[in-house]
Amino acid sequence: MQKRITRKNGKLFGVCEGMGDYFNIDPTIIRILFLVGVICFGSGLLLYLILAIAMPKE
Repeated sequence: MQKRITRKNGKLFGVCEGMGDYFNIDPTIIRILFLVGVICFGSGLLLYLILAIAMPKE
């Protein structure tokens, strides 16, 4: 079976949980990276919304 990135049932669309599961890291680290992206570059929120729409549910 091929490993796919999917949204999980988590906080705010489940994007970070799905990415954390796919890359085998803690979802909190992904959340921090998105937060840094929002604060420093302003693109983290846009990227998060795009992923929330594009990623299929589990």
